[in-house]
Amino acid sequence: MAGHSKWKQIKHYKAATDAKRGAQFTKLIREITMAAKLAGGDPAHNPRLRTAIDAAKAGSMPKENIERAIKKGTGELEGVHYTEVTYEGYGPGGVAILISALSDNPTRTVAEIRHKLTRLGGNLGPPHSVSYLFDRKGLIYIDATKYDEDPALEAALDAGAEDFRVEGEQYIVTTDPHLMHNVQAGIEKAGFAIAEAEVAFIPKSTVHVAGKNAESVIKLLEELEDLDDVQKVSANFDMDIEQMTGA
Repeated sequence: MAGHSKWKQIKHYKAATDAKRGAQFTKLIREITMAAKLAGGDPAHNPRLRTAIDAAKAGSMPKENIERAIKKGTGELEGVHYTEVTYEGYGPGGVAILISALSDNPTRTVAEIRHKLTRLGGNLGPPHSVSYLFDRKGLIYIDATKYDEDPALEAALDAGAEDFRVEGEQYIVTTDPHLMHNVQAGIEKAGFAIAEAEVAFIPKSTVHVAGKNAESVIKLLEELEDLDDVQKVSANFDMDIEQMTGA
């Protein structure tokens, strides 16, 4: 899990801007639309849609934006046709990278991703070249400054969690992705507020990077995530977080 968690921590050091917020809204809207298209517009019967809506609400997205995105997915409103695509490759220092995208033009998307990878010291790989290095998991985050560890651990395990760990000022609960919402409901029923929940690709092991390689990896991941079509980027790296505190 180190690679995924490390990347999330590093992103917290970066200042949020209106432009970044607008880009995030665009990505969330695409995810809501795709989730509704695949399994209907009722979040009670569509876990992926429920996760996307929760993320949108956490990001203060207006209710009307969420409802419009759902209607575009179900066909009640006209919308753009998106295709789910996953790209695999390597970055500086041999770091494996898994890129999840929603695109209305996969030819354009792959060209943009290949350009970023090549320019910043990486390369695009064929399907299945790195995906076997990751596990798909549900992740639930709880603010560790608000709750004691032992009762939080007990609540997570009682709810059916696979793993529980402390990282910085948060508890990270790992679940089977299909059971994430059941575990989340159990934790909330026990009296714990959920800060964030997501389904993510978690590296089975990590490659340690330092110095110029570390800087290059972070720059590459940032630029990949800045692409409009890219939803999430996962990488199997580890590094000393202190290297980035001055960034």
